[in-house]
Amino acid sequence: MNKNNADRISWNIAILMLLTLFLSLNIQVYAALDDISSLEYEIYVDYETYLNQYEGFYRPDREIVIPAIDYSRTDTEVEIIDNLAGYNGKALKTPESGFVEWEFYVEDAGFYNISLEYYPLEGMGSKISRSLYINGEIPFGDARYLEFHRIWKDAGEIRKDNRGNEIAPSQVEAPEWIEVNLVDSLGYYNEPYLFYFQEGINTIAIEGKKEPMAIGKIKIYQAKESPSYADKLLEYEKMGYKKTEGVFVKVQAENVKLKSSSTIYPIYDLSDPLLEPYHHAQIRLNVIGGNRWQEPGDWAEWEIEVPEDGLYVLGFKAKQNLIRGIYTSRRLYIDGEVPFKEAENIEFNFSNDYEMIIPGNEEGEPYYFYLSKGKHTIRLEVVLGRMANIIRKTENNLYELNNIFRQIIMITSATPDRLRDYRLQERIPHVIENLKEKALELKDIADELALNTGELGGQVAQMHAISRQLLHMAENPRTIHRRIQPFRDYLGNLGNWLMDVSKQPLTLDYLVVASPDVEMPRVKPNFFETAKHEVKKYIASYFVNYDMIGDVYEEDSDKKPLKVWIAQGFDQAQILKRMIEDDFTPKTGIYVNLELVQLGNLLPATLAGIGPDVALGMQSFDPINFAIRNAVVDLTQFPDFEEVKKRFHESAFVPFTFRDSVYALPQQQVFAMMFYRKDILHELGLGIPDTWDEVFELIPELQKNNMNFGLPVNDLNARRAVAPGIGMSTPQGSLSAFPGVMPFLTFLYQRGGSLYLPDGVKTDLNNEIAVEAFRLWTDLYELYKIPLQYNPQNRFRTGETPIVIDNYPFYNILQVFAPEIRGKWGFTLVPGTLREDGTIDRTIPAGAMAQGVGSADMIMAASDKKEEAWEFLKWWTSTEVQARYGRELESAMGVAARHPTANMEANKLLPWTVEEINEIQKQWQYVKGIPEVPGGYMTGRHLDNAFRKVYNEQEDARETLLDYVRKIDEELEIKRDEFGLETEVDVILEKAKENPELYIWWE
Repeated sequence: MNKNNADRISWNIAILMLLTLFLSLNIQVYAALDDISSLEYEIYVDYETYLNQYEGFYRPDREIVIPAIDYSRTDTEVEIIDNLAGYNGKALKTPESGFVEWEFYVEDAGFYNISLEYYPLEGMGSKISRSLYINGEIPFGDARYLEFHRIWKDAGEIRKDNRGNEIAPSQVEAPEWIEVNLVDSLGYYNEPYLFYFQEGINTIAIEGKKEPMAIGKIKIYQAKESPSYADKLLEYEKMGYKKTEGVFVKVQAENVKLKSSSTIYPIYDLSDPLLEPYHHAQIRLNVIGGNRWQEPGDWAEWEIEVPEDGLYVLGFKAKQNLIRGIYTSRRLYIDGEVPFKEAENIEFNFSNDYEMIIPGNEEGEPYYFYLSKGKHTIRLEVVLGRMANIIRKTENNLYELNNIFRQIIMITSATPDRLRDYRLQERIPHVIENLKEKALELKDIADELALNTGELGGQVAQMHAISRQLLHMAENPRTIHRRIQPFRDYLGNLGNWLMDVSKQPLTLDYLVVASPDVEMPRVKPNFFETAKHEVKKYIASYFVNYDMIGDVYEEDSDKKPLKVWIAQGFDQAQILKRMIEDDFTPKTGIYVNLELVQLGNLLPATLAGIGPDVALGMQSFDPINFAIRNAVVDLTQFPDFEEVKKRFHESAFVPFTFRDSVYALPQQQVFAMMFYRKDILHELGLGIPDTWDEVFELIPELQKNNMNFGLPVNDLNARRAVAPGIGMSTPQGSLSAFPGVMPFLTFLYQRGGSLYLPDGVKTDLNNEIAVEAFRLWTDLYELYKIPLQYNPQNRFRTGETPIVIDNYPFYNILQVFAPEIRGKWGFTLVPGTLREDGTIDRTIPAGAMAQGVGSADMIMAASDKKEEAWEFLKWWTSTEVQARYGRELESAMGVAARHPTANMEANKLLPWTVEEINEIQKQWQYVKGIPEVPGGYMTGRHLDNAFRKVYNEQEDARETLLDYVRKIDEELEIKRDEFGLETEVDVILEKAKENPELYIWWE
C-alpha cells in the first residue's frame, strides 16, 4: 500500500471517528434535553375573542342570586360565619388559596354580568386577588387576575411636629361589606365584564391567589347602565328640581373620608401660594394624589353637607402635571352611584398649574347635580376613559411586535452581518406582512390618540415616527437586518410610553359644591404673589434643615434623643419616622432624631466625632471596615442577641461577622432566582432547566433560534445604565460592585468550595474546585457566547433572553415595566449542580444590593446610648415592624418598591401570592453569605480582571486565575499586617482546629 493510500485511509478513519463522536454527543444532548420536560403552558383567548365566540347571543333580563354558603365543593378550609361585621345572614370565609365552586341553573343562555358581595378579611394589606372559572374553565386570560379592593382611612388627624411641619397620619383599614361587578383589573375595559352561560346547569369557581376574603353572595344579572345627561335633565324637570342660590361648600381634598388604597394619603406641595393650607417653608399637607393616586380602579371618597335640596355644580381644584400631552380621567360617584353617563369619564388635561375643573359639556356648560339637604359622599375613581381602547390596542400591538422581532432575529441573529442578504421576504413572508399590518395599526392608534387629545405633540409624533419606521422596514425587508438595534429601541420606547400613559395621576387641593350662580374661587396666583412666595422660600432655605425628619429633640433636653442616620430615600425616612413616633417611642420612652444622609457621610462624621448612635442602610462591607478600626459595637455582647439572630437566615450575618463577633444586623437581603418566559419555552418545546448541565444543553437550543440565556450583567457601566447609582459608593472593587462574579461563586459553592480560608487570611481559590468553577464561568461567555452586557428587562420583554437569572426584586421591575407579558412568565430556583450521589447542590451566594442600597444596620462605638440603640435595632428588625414598613413603603411607592427584608417571617407577610412566596422561601434555604475581610476589596476587582483577561485575550483560565489569586492574597496579607492580624496560614489553620467555634462560619 503506497503512502498516499495509507494517508487517505487514516484521514477517513479520523473523519469517521469524529462523526461517531459528534453523533454520540448529539445523542447525549438530546437525551438530556428529553429529561427536561416541556413546559406546560395554557394559552387563553383574550376578552374580545371570548365575546366574539358567542356573537349573536343576547343579554337575558334575569337575575340569579347565589348565597356563598351554598357552595357545591371546595379543596380548601372554609368557614361559615353568622353576622360577620353586621352582615344580615351567613357568610363564607375563604383563605388566600384554594377554590370554592357553586352550581346553579340558568333558564336563558346568554351574556351576564357577575357581582360579588365581599368583606376584606385581615391579611397583608394588599389587594385581594382571585381567578374565575366558569364550568371548569378560565373563560379568558384576564379572568385569572380579578382584584378586589380593601378600604382604608386615616388613623387620626394630621398633626404637627415640634418644628411646625405637618405629619401625615398612618393608614388603617376600615373594612365593610362591598358589592362590586367583576371588571378588568388593569382598567382596559370601562364596562363590567360579560360572561356567557349556557342554558341549564352551570358552575362558577373562585380560586384564591392572594389575601383572604369573606363572600356573602354572588349575583348573575344585567348591570344597570347610567342614563345620559340629557335624560337626567328631563328627570330633574319632571321632578321639579330647581337650581339653588348662594350656596358654597368647600372640602379640603386631604380630608378624605375613605379610600381604596393606603397610598392615597395627604401630601404636601410648596409650589403655589394659593394652596390651602399654605406655608412658604414648613410642610403643609395641603393636597392629595399625585403619583400616589394613579392606578385604575383606585378611588377616594369625601363627605359633604349641603343646606338645602336642589341642583348644584361641582368644582375640583386640580393639577395633572406628570404626563405631558395626555389627560387623566376619573369616574364620579355621588352616594355610591354614577349620576349619568357623562360622569363615567371626567377628564383633567395636562397643566403645570392648578386649575378649577368644573365638569360640563363640550360647550362649557356645567353639569347640574341634584343633592338633597344633608350629608352626601363624592367619590372619584381612577379610570382610563377614552384612553382605554388606545392603551389596550397598543399593548396588544407591542406584544405582537415583540413576537415579530423575535422571529426576525431567529434568522438574522441579534447582531446580523450588515452586508449579507437574509432574504427575509422569501423565508418569512408572513412575518413581513404581519409587520406591515402592525405598523399600519400603530398609525391608526396614533391618529386616534391625536383625535382624543387634540394635540400633535411629542406623544403622537413619537408613535407616528415608530409607525413610519416599521412600515419602511416592512416595505424594504432587505434593510431590516441593518435596523435591528433601532427596531429594539422602538419597542423599548413604545413600552415606556405604554407604561407612562397607563398611569392616571391627579393632584387635588379641594372640592367645591356650589350653586350655579356662585363664582368659583381664583386658583392661579398673580405675578406678585408668586414672586413673594419664591423670595420667602429662598430665604428660608438658609435656616431650615431639610435633612431632619419629623420631631427634632435637643441634645441637652430631658428627652436625650437617640441619633439615627438613614442612608435611603426621603419616603423611606418619612415612613420610618412616623413608625418611630407612633410605636417605638410610646413603647420604650426613647426619643429619636432621624436624619437623612448620603452613604459616604458616615466615615468622615465618625472621624470628626459627630457621627450617629445608629447607622441604618449601610453597605454590606461597612461593618467589617469600621470594626477593624474599633468604630462599631460587637452585637454579641447583648444578652438577647441569639434570640434576635433567629429572625434571619444565617447567611445574612456572614458579611458582618469576624471571628466570633457580629457587627451589624441585616436590614435587606437579596439573592438570585431564575425568571423564564412560559410562552416562549412552550413554543420552542423546551422546559425549565434544573441543573447547570441542563443549562449548558439548553443554551445551544436557544441559540439555534438566535435567543440566549441571561446571567447577572457582568459590566458595572451597563448596570448603571439600567439602574443609575449602582456601585457609585462601593469602594475599589468590593464584590457588591461586581454582580457578574456571582455565577463564579455559585459554581464554587455548589462544588463545596469557599472564597477564603479561615479568618480571611488568604483566599481558598488555589485549588481544582476553584479552577473548575472559574473555567465554567468563563466558558459561559467565551464558548457559549451568552451576553456580557445587556438590558435584562428589555431582553426578557422582547424574548431575546427567555431565561434570565437575576436578584428576586427583578420581579418588581417586570410587574411595572412589562404589563403586556403578564401571566406569560414565572420564576423559580436557580439551577443546581448534580453530585455523584445523585443529589443536587443548589447553594447560591447572597446577591449584591441594587442601586447602592445598603443592607447593614450598625451601632457606633462612640455612642453613649448603646443600650437604647440596641433596643431600637431590636424593634426595627422585628417581624411586625419590618412587615409594616414593607407594606407602607409599597403603599407609598408601588410594587416596584417592594422591600426585600432580611427578616424571613416578615417577608412572608408582604403582598406576595402564595405561589411566589413559596418559591422565594425555598430558594432562601440555599443562600450562602459572602464574607467581608480586611483587604477583600481586591477580591471582586481581580476576579473581574481575571475573567476579562480570559474573555478578551483568550488566556488560559487556570494560569490566569492563579495569577490573580496571588495578587489578592498579597493585598490580604498587607491589610492584615496593617491591622495587626496574623498573616501565617498555618497558625490560623491550627487555631481553627483548636477553636472551631471561633471559625465555624467559614465552613
